[in-house]
Amino acid sequence: MEENETKVMIEIIPAPSSSEKEDEKDDCLILDCDPFDSINDINKLSMSDYLPNNDEDNDDLQVISEIGQVACRDYPHPRHLCIKYPFDKTPHDNRCELCYCYVCDSTAPCNFWTEADDDDQEAHCHASEHIGDWKNKRNLKKQINID
Repeated sequence: MEENETKVMIEIIPAPSSSEKEDEKDDCLILDCDPFDSINDINKLSMSDYLPNNDEDNDDLQVISEIGQVACRDYPHPRHLCIKYPFDKTPHDNRCELCYCYVCDSTAPCNFWTEADDDDQEAHCHASEHIGDWKNKRNLKKQINID
């Protein structure tokens, strides 16, 4: 009597490494906008405006268009984060239409924008979370408004 021989073949397939998994993810990106939409006023852009003159050597980066929103320009933001009026390069009492007071959490200018109140030694236009005691003053103001 002949015995039936059964052969078993096992194929070992290694699991993809984490870098291979990341590569697979990189193949598909979800965009927030349609990349094929035309840019507004593209016809107004001229490359000749951005090319350096022959007598100048200019290696600076030139931005000729942009798509989308910029948080500290297009949305409400504390004065110290304003892109239109950089905090370290412009007078602090300057503000754009979207700036708000860091201390009061209200649209700039607040009542103490250029003149200090009794508790503050400086006007609120100088407030920044990175300078002095403004963060504590902001928290105190919030507690007072809640009570």
